[in-house]
Amino acid sequence: MCRPPCDNRGMTLVEVAIAVFVLSIGLLALLSLQPSAWRTVGKADYLGRAAEILQKQLENEEAFIMNPCNTVTEGTSTATLLASGQEAAIQGDATYTVTTTITAVGANLWRVEVTVTWVNQLTHGYRSIRESILVTRQDAYRFPQTCS
Repeated sequence: MCRPPCDNRGMTLVEVAIAVFVLSIGLLALLSLQPSAWRTVGKADYLGRAAEILQKQLENEEAFIMNPCNTVTEGTSTATLLASGQEAAIQGDATYTVTTTITAVGANLWRVEVTVTWVNQLTHGYRSIRESILVTRQDAYRFPQTCS
């Protein structure tokens, strides 16, 4: 009777041990990336909220100044805002400081600069973003129409 020369079916115990070892090394590498991923997500969250606050403040000041019926007051104002939008802080809420500076540049031309600052929860240092725009009066934005 003739037997096949080599009947290698399945995996040996050594091959299984090597596969488990390689898989465990890969999983440990992925787990070591997790803390830095959480830090990056946290930074992106704070920065995204700050950018939203900054844009909203710039748009509000621009709309106010564009209306010829409003009196523009030069100077700097500071406000504290909570990311939740609530009156009182809730657990895990972020606090942002918004500084708005309005400066007359010329006749009917103002520069509005907004800076949003927050505390970095990891380093307890301050981070901020800043943006500015030039705004002019626009008759099309006159409200109410009867103002002088």
